[in-house]
Parts: sequence; C-alpha cells; structure tokens
Amino acid sequence: MAKNVVVVGTQWGDEGKGKIVDWLTDHADGVVRFQGGHNAGHTLVIGDQEYKLNLVPSGIVREGKACYIGNGVVLDAHHLLSEIRKLEAGGIKVRERLRISPGCPLILPYHVALDQAREAARASADKIGTTGKGIGPAYEDKVARRALRVYDLFDRERFAAKLRENIDHHNFVLTQMLGAPALDFDEVFAQSMADADEIRPMVADVSAELYAVNKRGGNLLFEGAQGALLDIDHGTYPFVTSSNCVAGQAAAGAGVGPGRLHYVLGITKAYCTRVGAGPFPTEVDIETAGSPGEQMSSKGREFGTVTGRKRRCGWLDLAALKRSIIINGVTGLCITKLDVLDGLSELQICTGYMLDGEKIDLLPMGAEEVRRCEPVFETMPGWSGTTFGAQSWEALPFEARAYLHRIEEICEVPIDVISTGPERDETILRRHPFGA
Repeated sequence: MAKNVVVVGTQWGDEGKGKIVDWLTDHADGVVRFQGGHNAGHTLVIGDQEYKLNLVPSGIVREGKACYIGNGVVLDAHHLLSEIRKLEAGGIKVRERLRISPGCPLILPYHVALDQAREAARASADKIGTTGKGIGPAYEDKVARRALRVYDLFDRERFAAKLRENIDHHNFVLTQMLGAPALDFDEVFAQSMADADEIRPMVADVSAELYAVNKRGGNLLFEGAQGALLDIDHGTYPFVTSSNCVAGQAAAGAGVGPGRLHYVLGITKAYCTRVGAGPFPTEVDIETAGSPGEQMSSKGREFGTVTGRKRRCGWLDLAALKRSIIINGVTGLCITKLDVLDGLSELQICTGYMLDGEKIDLLPMGAEEVRRCEPVFETMPGWSGTTFGAQSWEALPFEARAYLHRIEEICEVPIDVISTGPERDETILRRHPFGA
C-alpha cells in the first residue's frame, strides 16, 4: 500500500531538511517540492562531495529516483537550468528524472528588481531580510492573476503579449516609485524563450504523475522549504516568507488530495537559528568567545546556504515548536545537530513566555506580540561526551537522552529520528516514517 511522508521544518528554516529528505529517499519512488522558490537552500554531504540545492528536490542525488517540482513553487527557469548544469557537471543525471508542473508561476527579472529595490528602500528597522530572489513579487503576481506560468512559455505570441503588459506595469513601479532602472522587454523575452526550449522536455502533468505513482503502490516524499515559523499565514508576520510552508500546502502545491498525506515529519534543530530580521525570543550572543551562542554559531557552521549570511542563534524554544506541531499536524520529530551542544555544562530550554504579565505556552501570532514575549527557561545539565556520529540511542550520553526525553514530554510528540552528523549513516532511527 502506498504511503506518503511530508518533511517540514518546524523552526525558522535551516533545520537540516535536505539530509533527512536524502536519507528517506531510499524508501520513496519520488520526491516532491511543493512551495517556495530558489530562496530555499539545502546542503547535502555524500561522502566527500557537498551539494548545494535551491530548486531541485534533494532526492536528485539518489540514482534512479524521480523528482518533481509542483505548481506551488515559483520557478526561476534560468536559475533552475544553472543548478541543473552544476549537478550534471558533478555526474548527476537530472533532466531525465526531473518533472516540472506547467502551472508553476515564473520568476522573471522584474520580480528580482522589485524585490531588491523595495528592500533597499526600507529603513533598517523595517527590513524583512528577504533573499532578494524575486520570490515575494512573483507570488504577488500569482495572487493578482497576472502571473506568467510555465505553460505560457510555449506560446510565443501569448507570452510576448503578457510579458509586455507586465513589464510596462512593473517598470512604472520601479522607475516612478522606487527610483530603480527599467527592464528591457527584448532582453527578458529573448532569455525566456531560450530557457523555454531547454526546460520543455522536463515539463509534465505533475499532479497526474503523482496520482499514478500512488495508484501503483509507490511511496512519495514531499519536501518542504523554509520553516513553519516563516509561513505567510502562521509565521511571525510580516517577517515571513511569501508562501505557505506548512505540511498542508503539500496537497495544494503538488495537486494531491489531503487524505494522501499520511505522516508528517517535523525537522527540529537541538537549538534555534534565524536568518535575517524578525523576533527571536530565545536569541543569545554569538560573538563572545567561549559562550554557548558562539559554540552554536561556529560549531554548527551557521551560515545561510543561499545568502551566506551569519545565522542568529538561540536556545531551543518549545513554545514555538508546539505551535509548529499544531499547525503542521506533526506525527513525529527529527532532531538535528545535537552534537553542536556537546561539551556545554548546562542547557536552557524555553517552555513558554511571559506576555503582558500572563504566562503562555504557545508562540503567539504576529511579530509585535512575539517581540513582547519574555522566555521562561528551564535549565538542564549538559554532557561531556560526544553525540557526533552516534547510530543508536544507547550510544548517546545519559544527559543527551534526558534532554530529548524532556522535549518529547513537553511537546507530546515522539522523537522518531535523530541526526548526529551530515552523513547518511549518522542517524539514529527509533521509528521509521514510512513504516510508522
């Protein structure tokens, strides 16, 4: 019987989803991206080779596995082709295994120009921390019903007419409101047509193909990008991404029925990080040498895959994690980067907040409310032994197991997987998502 698993980040992104998707791909017939764009960044370490992926699903490094980009993804075709060429240069066959939905809205150069010009125009305190890849403006065009979609690429006259109308609209905003240069229609059109010729063989009815996989008994793995606390509806708005990052979006963003989402694996770092602006209740100092925050930053190699920006770090926030568990319907948790905490004498876990004199145990909605939250911490002993590379529960130090048990106790969700390093075999399995 077919089984489908959804992998989502439960924090502000960068939880280590790529490694887990790659690890789970052994049990899947296909891997599906269902939201976001090339603002996602997944780093995979396979032996001595490191792969950095933005748009191509993480399952691509598994030979023979099909990969799908669903209609919920905003697609920069030019970037996708560049990413494909890099993978092919490393010996990975992509084109015969990648399927792209014709319903994907396109990211075009004017979206990138708008994204960057708007962020530059914001005062420092108001900056969102966008990657500047054009993701937000592309989703705006989708909702405004003026987006060009992948299927438009294959009708030159229709594409040209829509493109000219859109360029005129966005050039007015760029030049008259943001003081940025206009884009040239001929350049954008020529590049789009060149990209169209190259991606056309990979375009397919993704929804129908996924249905067919399940019908013949095959398993599917749905790969989320960003993290649930950056969700456009449920995150720390307005410091969020432009798409729904929650597990339920796998249905709409890939064209499958919600009843076909059987298990949700929530990926959670053993501490917290955040890139860019926005409230972060448990944030700690990462600059002072020898501090817990400096260890999280340096030992965890906390730099953004897409932007290269240094990530902010903080203690594990279980009030935020519980919010993610609720909005995603998390079945089981996967804890990553536990080894980064090795050697700390004591650990802090946020179990709730004081907000306007009241104790609450869930992350509230909206950035202003979250900014007023004072974390309530519980102190736990650290451990002197190492967790790096451990492959069994018994191999973990007693204090590390106690830390994980406390997470389960407070969140009321089992920890089914523990990642103890970047390699595939550096994983502790307590309950398999495809067998649960």
